Amino acid sequence: MSDEALAVVQRSFTMDVRAESWLGGELITDSIPISDGSESRDRSLAVPEQISLTVPRRDRGFDWDPGADPTHPLAAYGQQLRIDYGVQLGTHTEWINRGWFLITETETDGDTVTVSCQGLLTLIDEAKLVAPFQPGTSDTLASTARALVEPALTCVFDGALIDRAASSSMQWDSDRMEGLSDIASAWAADYFVTEDGLLLWEPVTDDGDPVLDITDGTGGTVIQWQADTSRDGAFNVVVSQGEDSSGNQIQGVAYDLDPNSPFMYGGAFNPLAVPYTEQSPLLTTIAQCRTAAAATLLRLRRANGRRLGVTMTPHPGLMTGDILSVTGKGLRNQACVIENFGLPYGPDAMSLTVRVLSS
Repeated sequence: MSDEALAVVQRSFTMDVRAESWLGGELITDSIPISDGSESRDRSLAVPEQISLTVPRRDRGFDWDPGADPTHPLAAYGQQLRIDYGVQLGTHTEWINRGWFLITETETDGDTVTVSCQGLLTLIDEAKLVAPFQPGTSDTLASTARALVEPALTCVFDGALIDRAASSSMQWDSDRMEGLSDIASAWAADYFVTEDGLLLWEPVTDDGDPVLDITDGTGGTVIQWQADTSRDGAFNVVVSQGEDSSGNQIQGVAYDLDPNSPFMYGGAFNPLAVPYTEQSPLLTTIAQCRTAAAATLLRLRRANGRRLGVTMTPHPGLMTGDILSVTGKGLRNQACVIENFGLPYGPDAMSLTVRVLSS
């Protein structure tokens, strides 16, 4: 987003949404008449992105009900929508790309067509393996990831990830997503679909500079603590186990030493170690086990760290994983990471869930 657009979205502004429909790599239409809609993202889900669009059945002489036409722009036979969110800047509109989404269902009720979409990882989630899949002796983590998803998605890898051999003793019977999750755990990596429709792999991290400062009670922003708590499944140490080239079991350990964590090792939660244990033949050295344990600790803390609910003016530049600086409810300029959000494609407020990071 431009500096001008970033300044405008800090207050009330005029917005618009546009969408293109593509099928088999070819543009079908760039003029879908969207009257309302919403976008939600939750990075705890296998497919984080959900889209709902409302379209008038008839507009400018065209029938937007796909009926039985498999090539209609809103049919659910491989059609993908590229969606942009527009911010009006005086005499022109700046368009922010929100990404590519697969149409999963279209329903017509009277004069209204409702289109449901999901993120492109749906293509991987629904494509169960016809036969068990096993890496070859020359395969690496990167080549195995590619084999599980391409050509449905194209993998790109952050240069900070060091590729290494994938164990040929690893096997996935039916679930490609399970394979991706196992690779990510062993590689201490995250993966997600970018706005350009690529599957990006990068190291697990919560580091980064804040992209936005928000303050409770300013500009319509409301911040509240989320109070649900439970000991179910709680832990204060992660143990990642593997096997070296001689067949010996090896492991690495990561303790929760975050003073902001209610589960901190040695704290009030439990003075003893409460382990979360994972095993993978993709881990073949103690260093790999330790790195995987630290990454798993960070990834799992996304589900049970201290959280805040935020209601604010819509900000079309935000994504899950972005860092915010939060002031309010006892916090001052506290770094928090976006775990999920709902962005309306209309005049309503935006809602976010953010997790408090270590100071």
